[in-house]
Order: sequence, then C-alpha cells, then structure tokens
Amino acid sequence: MDSRRIIKERLTRHQEAVNRLLSDESVQQIIAQVVDVIVDCFRKGNKVYFCGNGGSAADAQHLAAEFSGKFYLDRSVLPSEALHCNTSYLTAVGNDYTFDIIYSRLISGVGRPGDILVGLTTSGNSKNIVEAFKTCREKGITTVALTGMAGGRIAPFSDYQICVPDNDTPRIQELQITIGHIICELVEEIIFGN
Repeated sequence: MDSRRIIKERLTRHQEAVNRLLSDESVQQIIAQVVDVIVDCFRKGNKVYFCGNGGSAADAQHLAAEFSGKFYLDRSVLPSEALHCNTSYLTAVGNDYTFDIIYSRLISGVGRPGDILVGLTTSGNSKNIVEAFKTCREKGITTVALTGMAGGRIAPFSDYQICVPDNDTPRIQELQITIGHIICELVEEIIFGN
C-alpha cells in the first residue's frame, strides 16, 4: 500500500468536492436562506434541534454545541441541542418500539411551532430522520436536510435541502461540517456582531 499516494488522492477528492460546492450558486443560495431562517428562529425565542446517525450524529452534536456554546464570539446562548444525546431514551425507545421513531417521538414532545430540526443524512434515506421530518411537518417545525447530491427520500419532507455535490460518504460529511460551520458563523455574526 502506498500511503502517500492514497493521502494525496483523498485530499484531491476533497478539494474537487469543495470546488464543486464553490461553483454551485444554487446550493450557496439555499445555505444563505437557511442562515436567515435560523436567525429568525433564534430572534423569536425558538430552538434549533439537530439529528443524525453515526458520524452524522457526531456532526449534529458538534453543530448544536457551536450554537449553544459559541463559535467565534463571546455571547449569549443560542438554544440548540442534538436529539440523540440521551442514550437511555434512545435505547429505551429503540428497544420498546423501534429505532425508526427515536427522533419523531422526541421531536413530537419537545418541538414547538417555529422551531427548526436540522437532519444530517448523507444518503437522504435515514428512516428515523425522514419520520422526524414528517412529524415536524404536522407540528409546524421547519426542517433543514443536509444530504449528498442524490437527495434521497427526505426531499419531499424538507423545507430546505442542502445537497452536497458529491456521492462519496466521507466527502459529503466533510462538506456538511464545513457548511454547518459557515451557517454557525453567519448566524452568530448577524445576531451578535457589531
């Protein structure tokens, strides 16, 4: 195995994915719209929730912490949390019911009209996130999906869908966290910047 060749190939693939995102004005426009929607949500006293599975769950938790903690600015809390952080809840509902409803059941209890649920799913087909988005539609909760270029089954249940222009899971995840950081930075700056 030629490690240096593989390292160079992966970095090149990452750079190519970034370049596709950089040249995709429609995706950038949706990102800007999502920033405005999140700013409005926080200004009205609502919350932003995140969900994902596996690595996307880790990224969801990371982004929730950027809002509830801080990004660049020393400022007040922006109320945000990831729905998967209570492992007792997840394992109880997964065991007693099904893993497919872990997010829909929780958002039905904690979510309020005017809140936002951001779902990270590289395929766009994660059943538990699709079910949560269906519940949000019934409750008046805005949905934002971060997916790969295929979009997936979540598309018709998404108010906003940011489709990373790639179909390789690691590249999608890399760009989802980049997009998430851009959103967090802009939201923080608009609300708290000078």
